[in-house]
This record gives sequence, C-alpha cells and structure tokens, in this order.
Amino acid sequence: VQLVESGGGLVQPGGSLRLSCSASGFAHGQWTIGWFRQVPGKVREGISLLSSDGRTHYSDVRKGRFTVSSGDAGITVHLQINGLNAEDTGAYFCAAEYGLGYMADGWGLRHPDEFDYWGQGTQVTVSS
Repeated sequence: VQLVESGGGLVQPGGSLRLSCSASGFAHGQWTIGWFRQVPGKVREGISLLSSDGRTHYSDVRKGRFTVSSGDAGITVHLQINGLNAEDTGAYFCAAEYGLGYMADGWGLRHPDEFDYWGQGTQVTVSS
C-alpha cells in the first residue's frame, strides 16, 4: 500500500485547506484510512478515520472544523480544515490499514502505531 499526501502549505489564521491522501495497492476492499497530526516533541494526534464502507469518525478535539471525505479518483481521502489556527500547525499524515475494526469507537485514532502504512506527510503552517 502506498500513500501520498498533498495540499499542505502556509495559511493565515482563519483560512482553510483541503489535504488529500491518494492511496494505492490495497490487496482487498476493506480498509481504514486515518489522518494524524505530528508536532515535534508531542504525541502524534489522531484526527479522523474513514473506512471503505463509508463510515467516518473524528476525535472529540477536532470535531467541527475538520471534515473527512472520499474523493472521486481511485482511493482518495480528503481532509477539509476550516477556521485554521496556530494550534493546527504541524505535519499531517495519512495512514492506512486493512480491516474495519479501527473504526470501533475511534479506536484507530488512539492507536496510530497499529497502522502499518504511512505517507510522507504534508506540512501545514498557520501564521500571519
């Protein structure tokens, strides 16, 4: 499985970004893709999950300003972020794993180490 993130950049506070994760190489159709944020020196933070059967799950902290969705081309997962603030700054990674169990009560968000496949990340910097 290969994952490629895109869409990061420098944005002013209050702005919006749409991050994309393009996935390929799944051997079968049941999978879960998560979005995570990493800031140096801090624990990796789970943001959202989307499964191959269309379910979504968000962390309580990030619920409201973040929207995850499927794209039209292949297996693409978008993360729309609105109302960006400085606390959203960080490297955003998408991660994938086979199976749907990661969706149960957002379990996958709390266990990023259980995801075997990771993209290279895309940097989001919120600054005026």
